[in-house]
Amino acid sequence: MSNLAQEQKYKKLITALSIVIPIAVAALFSINLKRLGFNVASLSFLPPIYATINGITAITLIAAVMAIKKGNRKLHEQLNTFAIACSLAFLLMYIAYHITSDSTKFGGEGVIKYVYYFILISHILLSIIIIPLVLTTYMYAKLGDFKRHKKIAKKTFPLWLYVAITGVVIYVMISPYYVH
Repeated sequence: MSNLAQEQKYKKLITALSIVIPIAVAALFSINLKRLGFNVASLSFLPPIYATINGITAITLIAAVMAIKKGNRKLHEQLNTFAIACSLAFLLMYIAYHITSDSTKFGGEGVIKYVYYFILISHILLSIIIIPLVLTTYMYAKLGDFKRHKKIAKKTFPLWLYVAITGVVIYVMISPYYVH
């Protein structure tokens, strides 16, 4: 299969995932298995784990950039593949927690409340935007189109890093309000 044919195939998959993932996550927020009468185990232990995974993702992304700047393409690829795996693990745990638990309301007041909601909203919006960016950046690398990979990676990296870091910040800010 030619690179162009592979690229077209990947772009269809990227488009589908970029639409399906945010819609599925939004739809799942309206589902709470406990309220629907299912006897599900408490997954209240998950938020600190998926916050930690966000932190690991951020560190991994920085290490990946350092690796490529040193010319270590193989390590760069491995680290970015690991960062994608971390993001996927985060997503699965995040969904599992939210379909089995009531939403936690932020209890801060005053300026901190506005700071929290700014970080939360920007985090959510950018987490939607980075799905096609990450997948497209990865696709170009896999196809060996390093010119386009590097061009899009310059946009993808800071946005993905922001999402990973703000994921940790959001957890730290809301964690005092979790009900266990």
